[in-house]
Amino acid sequence: MTFILFVVFVALAFEYINGFHDTANAIATSVSTRVLTPRQAVIMAATCNLVGALVGVSVATTIGRGLVDTHYVTVHMILCALLAATVWNLATWWLGLPSSSSHALIGGLCGATLASAAGNWHVLQWSEGLWPKVVMPMFASPLLGIALGFIIMNLLTVCLVKVTPRIINMVFGKLQLVSAAWMGFSHGTNDAQKTMGIVALILFTATQEGTFAHAPSWLRFLETPEFAVALWIKVVCALAMAAGTAVGGWRIIRTLGHKMVRLQPIHGFAVQTTAAGIIQLASHWGIPLSTTHVISASIMGVGATKRLSAVKWGIVGNMMWAWVLTLPVTALCAYWMMKICIWIRS
Repeated sequence: MTFILFVVFVALAFEYINGFHDTANAIATSVSTRVLTPRQAVIMAATCNLVGALVGVSVATTIGRGLVDTHYVTVHMILCALLAATVWNLATWWLGLPSSSSHALIGGLCGATLASAAGNWHVLQWSEGLWPKVVMPMFASPLLGIALGFIIMNLLTVCLVKVTPRIINMVFGKLQLVSAAWMGFSHGTNDAQKTMGIVALILFTATQEGTFAHAPSWLRFLETPEFAVALWIKVVCALAMAAGTAVGGWRIIRTLGHKMVRLQPIHGFAVQTTAAGIIQLASHWGIPLSTTHVISASIMGVGATKRLSAVKWGIVGNMMWAWVLTLPVTALCAYWMMKICIWIRS
């Protein structure tokens, strides 16, 4: 029983790290354009994330039972997946690279499941889950973000060609509050749900293994005979993400908001509107999208409307490497962690 609680704690720790790794992406443009102070941005992100997290469970269900064969899932396997994803998140955070926590978690889950199933690739639900909901969106969402960001910013430029910069900054400074709130809400409907799915999967797996049979009565509320995301899981995961946002998002904020391209309020509005719309649509379809990929690509598309040289493509290249390596590195790391775990337990 103690081990189950420990794994749930590790999952919440991952959500906390996800907070200062991924939620920083959602508020970076608001802070860098000085529309919101860091404190205001964190409060808005935390509130909107919480509200968004309470809306629907489509993404949580995809993560919990739509990617791998749950018959091969064990609590030890989930722990290895979480540890691999956490190590990768901390490494890329330290380097200031906005990589995908979503893909780190999915890669870890796939790698650990493969090890648990002795290398049987059929345990990965490729055609129904991984291809349409992970791999294809991984390539499509950044391209969509670049294209829509470029189009929306160009439309705004054409429509406002005769308006003075002072009025544009004043108006879009206020409109960015709306786009920032929508971005936070969309982030909650997608990113916050990923760890919810993992926590629900931990409790469901533990219940199937009979772990709660001898648990104290005050812990029986954790018993999950059927896969479901309880309200307390939603609230706790959302709060963990909000706490992480408040503590450590500055490295990512500097990369997205300052280093990659210089942004004004109108650019921040275009970026957040583009990204929020794409993420909201993905959440509706239960696709665990990478907020990092979408917001970063939207910044590229919007920044390119100034001129192509306005985007610092060297930094973009470093980010691309982090994106490409996330799935294979975390899968390999989790695979060997699980192999070591199996060896120790045998």
